[in-house]
Amino acid sequence: MVPATVCSLQLPPSLRPKQTQPHKTFQSVSLITDLISNFNSPFELKQVHAHFIKTRTPLSNLNLSRVAMVCSSCPSFDYAQQIFRYVDNPEIVLWNSCLRSFAEGNSPVDAFRLLRRIRRADLLPDTFTCSFAIKACSRLLALTEGRVIHALVEKLGFKSDLFLLNTIVHMYTSCGAMDDAYCLFSRMSERDVVTWNIIITQFTKLGDMGTARALFDEMPLRSVRSWTAMIAGYVQCGKPREATRLFLEMKEAGMEPNEVTVVAVLAACADLGELELGKNVHEYSDRSGFRKNVRICNTLIDMYIKCGCLDDAQKVFHAMQDRSVVSWSAMIGGLAIHGQAEEALMLFKKMTQIGIQPNGVTIIGLLHACSHMGLIEEGRKYFASMTKDYGITPQIEHYGCMVDLLSRSGQLEEAHEFIKNIPIKPNSVVWGALLGGCKVHKNIELGEEAIKHLQKLDPLNDGYYVVLSNIYAEAGRWEDAAKVRRLMRERGVKKTPGWSTIAVNGVVHEFVAGDGSHPKAQEIYEKWEELLDKLKARGYVPNTSVVLLDMDEDGKENVLYRHSEKLAVVFGLISTSSGTPLRIMKNLRVCEDCHTALKLLSEISGRQIVVRDRNRFHCFKDGSCSCKDYW
Repeated sequence: MVPATVCSLQLPPSLRPKQTQPHKTFQSVSLITDLISNFNSPFELKQVHAHFIKTRTPLSNLNLSRVAMVCSSCPSFDYAQQIFRYVDNPEIVLWNSCLRSFAEGNSPVDAFRLLRRIRRADLLPDTFTCSFAIKACSRLLALTEGRVIHALVEKLGFKSDLFLLNTIVHMYTSCGAMDDAYCLFSRMSERDVVTWNIIITQFTKLGDMGTARALFDEMPLRSVRSWTAMIAGYVQCGKPREATRLFLEMKEAGMEPNEVTVVAVLAACADLGELELGKNVHEYSDRSGFRKNVRICNTLIDMYIKCGCLDDAQKVFHAMQDRSVVSWSAMIGGLAIHGQAEEALMLFKKMTQIGIQPNGVTIIGLLHACSHMGLIEEGRKYFASMTKDYGITPQIEHYGCMVDLLSRSGQLEEAHEFIKNIPIKPNSVVWGALLGGCKVHKNIELGEEAIKHLQKLDPLNDGYYVVLSNIYAEAGRWEDAAKVRRLMRERGVKKTPGWSTIAVNGVVHEFVAGDGSHPKAQEIYEKWEELLDKLKARGYVPNTSVVLLDMDEDGKENVLYRHSEKLAVVFGLISTSSGTPLRIMKNLRVCEDCHTALKLLSEISGRQIVVRDRNRFHCFKDGSCSCKDYW
């Protein structure tokens, strides 16, 4: 039996269900059942309510959470409250359900509106009410509203609820109010690992790794998420070496990396060229069942490409069951920087044939492929099609690729005109691409034009001054070259020293030009002298024109023989077994003399020598290079 009070519930005239014939209101039993479970508006709810009254069905049989949802708007709020009076559930619990749906759904702003109605109705919020409202603030970056709710939490005496305080700390960090977040964090009488993770993660996102590391070291207990936040933070702020070190510490601490950790450490391996660690992480990923994770596979492709293992990258790509546009773009870009332009263009054709739409990154990969192989007409075609066929608006990176394509191929005047017609302001990368072409093709006039812009756009970049100085030196204009060097000193611009690294047995060895500090320096130079005789026997003649210093020929030859990539290769030859590929990383562009020497060394030693320089990969094998001498 339903209490008499329920049957005599008096509603305002505007909310009373209209008196209609039963057959007009409910046409069938199935319709009644469906409406009882799935009413979607206050009007439908009134129909259900009328049916319950007529059939003396208890109102507790209603879907009360749905009542709250459909009546959360202002005109119907009171109606829901009148229904809630006749059920046993605490009213705030029912509204909390609605708040949560709003906070986590597509309309978090409705959570604010509902909270205001709850307060006006003199309903006492509980900790869940506040946490759902705070979550809405985090999603909307509504700092002012978040501070108001925080004040309400303090007023209601909820400041000892750890879950709620963690939610507030997260809200402040999401809104960028780190002073507020850290102040609350510092005042909390109790913290758990979630509290620490929230604050540390935000400092890593801001790039403040010093503060993040200090907090990390202070943590009484760390979770996998704690380690992952730090590792990812180091990668994002350009400190991959610290990321890999911390990852190894994590393993020593007995923590099992999760999928996010794997992505972060693989990205670090890609930046460092640490193939051995990358392979170990790949094996761990497969053992852990992460093989189907598309993001991990994409990062693996990138890691293998940047470590010079194009075949391994292709194996990962072809083994993927599901590929995203990122997968295709990474593989296309990898083929491009490894000198396999034709394969990159064929892969793009296959991608579009199966209906995958390219994005801006895909086009950059295609333009790189064309640039590195001198495919001018193909590059023009892809640049034009990105807007015409795919609706992609060119960004400054795409314009830079086109300038690079034209400049490398000697079309310097066309490249200059192209820059002048770019609809957005050209940046230093665009002018730098023109300057690089001027060096290759010995165009002093346009080189001087490019440097005028570069001095304004990127005045502290040493590379641009060095290139102009080299252009003058190659032309025998030593006085102008000296002026550029003096200008660098006056502006406090220091030349970046060239270095090359090679990993042997998991240890990274670094060399600089003329390096005598390595423990095996004497052995390296003795081996080089032995190899030099073999090189000269095969026609090698030192290309002293690349030594842009005013000295005699013997001095220039000695400088050439001690270039860092040569030292790294020789060390690799004496430190690894016969047939082992050598993988070198170099921070600057490979010079013409080293390029010639390494081609011959690959033939003499029977080794594959892979060099990753600032621009691309050179895979030396059997006396030839993958770049086909165009780089």
